[in-house]
Order: sequence, then C-alpha cells, then structure tokens
Amino acid sequence: MKDIPHLEVCFTPATFDSFGKPGAVVAVIDVLRASSAICAAFMNGAKELIPVGEIEEAREYKKQGYLVAAERDGFVLDFADFGNSPFNFTPERVKGKTIVYSTTNGTQAIRMAGKCHAVTVAAYINLSAVCEYLVSFNRDIILFCAGWKNRFSLEDTLLAGAMAEKILENPGFVTNCDSTMASLDLWSLAKPNLMGYIQKTAQKSRLQKNGLDDCIEYCHTIDITTIVPVLSDGKLIGKIK
Repeated sequence: MKDIPHLEVCFTPATFDSFGKPGAVVAVIDVLRASSAICAAFMNGAKELIPVGEIEEAREYKKQGYLVAAERDGFVLDFADFGNSPFNFTPERVKGKTIVYSTTNGTQAIRMAGKCHAVTVAAYINLSAVCEYLVSFNRDIILFCAGWKNRFSLEDTLLAGAMAEKILENPGFVTNCDSTMASLDLWSLAKPNLMGYIQKTAQKSRLQKNGLDDCIEYCHTIDITTIVPVLSDGKLIGKIK
C-alpha cells in the first residue's frame, strides 16, 4: 500500500539538502520579488526563463545576445536589461522572448531544487493554481522558501503557510513537520490583515529604503493568474493550470 504523501516546508536554502527527497515535488517561494516576477513574465507572454545563479553566468548570456533580468540586493546589475520587479516584465519587453534571470535568492533556490522530481514557482498571484499542480503529482511536497541570503524570510514563510492550508484541505496529504506547523500558525496570524502584517518584514524595509517597494501590494494579491511556471531541462516555462 502506497504511503500517504507528506507536506514539508523548508525555511531557507541552507537546510534544503537535509530534506533528501529527490522524488518530491518542490515549489520555490520568493514572494518579494522573484517568484512574483516570474509569474508576471509568463502572464505577459514570455516564452521561457533561464534561471541563473551566478552573476558571471548571467553576464556571459548577455554577451551572447540574450535579454537579461538580473539584480543583487534589489539593484539592477550594470550589464542587465532590467531588474526583478514584476512591473519590469511588460508585454512590450518580454512577449515571445527567452529571458535569462538572476536574483539574490530565488534563482539559486530554483537551481538547487532542480534535482527533485518536479519544480515549480509559487507566488500569491498563482496560489490556487500552483497548489492544484503540486497536489496532482500525488507525491511528497516541499515548499522551499528562498529566504534572504540563507536566512529565514517572514514573507516567504507566510506564503508557505497559505499554501499548506490549501494543500492540507486535500485528505490525500498529511504533515508531520514542525516548520509546516509554524508556517500555518504564522499564516493564521497574518491572514486577517496580510498587508498590515507584511509591514514588519525585513524585506519590505529593504525595498522601501531603496525605493523599490511599489510592487508589494501586487506581490500579495491572491490568484491573479492560473499560470504555473515549471522547470523543464533547466528552463522555466509557463503552464496554464
């Protein structure tokens, strides 16, 4: 008899290898701003995104003529065409294009997760669709928070809690994971006034300090799209769930 699939939450990339589940389905979460921007890119017609971890790799793609979106600590890199605000990925810029994408946290997490059975990208803006996609595999699920430079991120953990709540509504999934329970508890606190709760996050303060906080409300808007970004042969493609 097949075991019931388990749901787990990984708080940071620093602990991801300890999960040791190559057969799991993974959703990478980087609410502010990578996962939101990736979804926005596909909403606006991008053909595919190539997630890149290292700056030099992104620079080499640029030399080859690729369109490059790249940032570190929120700031656009000097060789890049634009950064990682979801508002940068307009139809005029991205429709029909292949985009090389490199960020401080999110793209490294996507690359790390690539060894697992399947990898998707989760945001509030595709919350219901991405949960349906994960459940459809009937496999163990890991909600992988990109965090901030290997540290805990409150905004990513809150989305993990929102996703856990939705996934565990399905009786075919269970959890025995403290980080999942903590995520659920934090989500229960934030849910009644999500935008108010987000004001206490460190990343909100970082973005505000640098004048990059114009997309925070957008990044916390639920179910704008049914597009699910999926990793295939090292590239992200957008699937409509």
